Amino acid sequence: MKRLPPRSKVKPADTWDLSSLYESDTAWEAAFTKFEKEIAKYEKFKGTLGDSAEQLAKLLKFDSGLERLGERLGNYAFLKTTEDQANSESQRMLGRFTNVSSKASQAASFIRPEILEIPAAKLKKFLADKALAPYRLLLERIVRYQPHTLGKAEENLIAMQSEMAGAAGKIFRQLTDADLKFGSVVDEHGHEVELSNATLSKFLHSPKRSVRKTAFHQFYAQYKGHENSLAAALQGSVQGDVYYAKARGYESARAGALFHDNVPASVYDNLIAAVRTKLPAVHRYLDVRKRKMKLKALHHYDTYVPILSEIDMQHTWDQAVKVIMAALAPLGSEYCQVLEAGLKGRWCDRYPNAGKQSGAFSCGAFDGDPYILMNYKPEVLDDVFTLAHEAGHSMHSHLSAKHQPFEYYNYTIFVAEVASTFNEQLLSRHLMKNAKTKQQRAYLINRDIDAIRGTIIRQTMFAEFEKLIHEQCEAGEPLTVEQFRKTYRGLLEAYFGDAMVIDNELELECLRIPHFYRAFYVYKYATGLSAAIALSQRVLNGGAKELKDYLSFLSGGCSKWPLDLLRDAGVDMEQPAPVETALDYFESLVNELDELL
Repeated sequence: MKRLPPRSKVKPADTWDLSSLYESDTAWEAAFTKFEKEIAKYEKFKGTLGDSAEQLAKLLKFDSGLERLGERLGNYAFLKTTEDQANSESQRMLGRFTNVSSKASQAASFIRPEILEIPAAKLKKFLADKALAPYRLLLERIVRYQPHTLGKAEENLIAMQSEMAGAAGKIFRQLTDADLKFGSVVDEHGHEVELSNATLSKFLHSPKRSVRKTAFHQFYAQYKGHENSLAAALQGSVQGDVYYAKARGYESARAGALFHDNVPASVYDNLIAAVRTKLPAVHRYLDVRKRKMKLKALHHYDTYVPILSEIDMQHTWDQAVKVIMAALAPLGSEYCQVLEAGLKGRWCDRYPNAGKQSGAFSCGAFDGDPYILMNYKPEVLDDVFTLAHEAGHSMHSHLSAKHQPFEYYNYTIFVAEVASTFNEQLLSRHLMKNAKTKQQRAYLINRDIDAIRGTIIRQTMFAEFEKLIHEQCEAGEPLTVEQFRKTYRGLLEAYFGDAMVIDNELELECLRIPHFYRAFYVYKYATGLSAAIALSQRVLNGGAKELKDYLSFLSGGCSKWPLDLLRDAGVDMEQPAPVETALDYFESLVNELDELL
């Protein structure tokens, strides 16, 4: 049986080099000790923030410096844990940091309430002082939170809960990445391969239907066997979201989540409404897929494999990097040179290994390289797109850290998903433009349809699920296994229609989505791709100004509100046009695919 290699057997060249953060665990320990000692210095600032602009500036400088050190420490510890979730020493390192970071939050919890206690006229005078110039926007954003900021004692209690607040997500991760064992599946080549969160996608892309079906049912059998534990974890996460929103006086958990980005609820609701309107096009695509695959009944496990599965689109890592760089050439030589060096070098942890965290992510920082975790599989074309996606995040981090101070470099998720899916759009267009045959173009159109369906349609369904279960919790309705399954089943029936058979196991999908532990996050994938489609067309069809506008957006960090950054780049997400344009594009691709096949 082909098993994933242990971490110790992975070639160093295929792993990331974390030395841009710390040369070794020993160096991390020294910095950790310093961080722990520095926390006590918050005490001397208590009760003094209203004394003068200079005193307030001193506190903000100290707080920013400690936060910067904490980010570096936390990133290193976190990245170490993702290499092998079963490594107890890495888990201990992250646990120690999380504990001390919680203490730092408690020690700093007086800052926001004390700033908000400064009389408005006095604070206005402070903001005009040269000493506070670097922190003016930061302070303005703090003042905005005044209606949702508690007293010093209450803020301290909230800060003390940080470790406990993350328990549900940690339980979910440990259970799904380390404890659940899915056995093995014989692939289309007759090889027995271990089934895991990381390899499920590979099996679902198999051209052999029996492999897809076996993997699907075998995988979800484990979720069925642990559905009560998983439902309890998700319920705990939702209850936590609702609790913190109520504690801070938000109208709802969703309102509290959207407040951070200054995004009106209409953006969220308009997205769901627009996608719901276009669901007939989704149902038509599924019908096209069923007909072209010559299936009597289409199941969920039939929706990942390319319709033209005989097309060979394999890419080694080096080949993937080469095609990505060719696709991103419109972004200019500086962008491409930096990214190519990172992808060919040691920014990336490339391949699956035993215990490694599933999926993919980019972990950017103000100090250190913008690292990328992959579970790259050469035979899966989507993994090339995933690499381009995460590279978009990493270059966003690189450019924002280069052009913004620490306080304003860390962009929000809302704009992050624009940078990543923009890269996917350029890659998709490059591959379709260079398709050598009609069949290959059809294959790529099929992939683009599935990418849009996965990023806009699917993530909007997830966003609607989050909205519903939080509303149910806020109404006092118990979130049981049955309630989760019933709610999710209703969405599956609406979003997939009659063209697909919905297996009962698919109701359990709602218990395996990691993003649900960061509530009201997934809608940003959908708005992000909608914006990316518009911006990519603007850059490809424009000139120097359009490229400059986009690169300025990537360099903007959080120096403006997300919607303002996007408006400056050339797209207004408060209007329905970007989402409608993306869905019209989806429909046109479905029409072309039907004709080509």
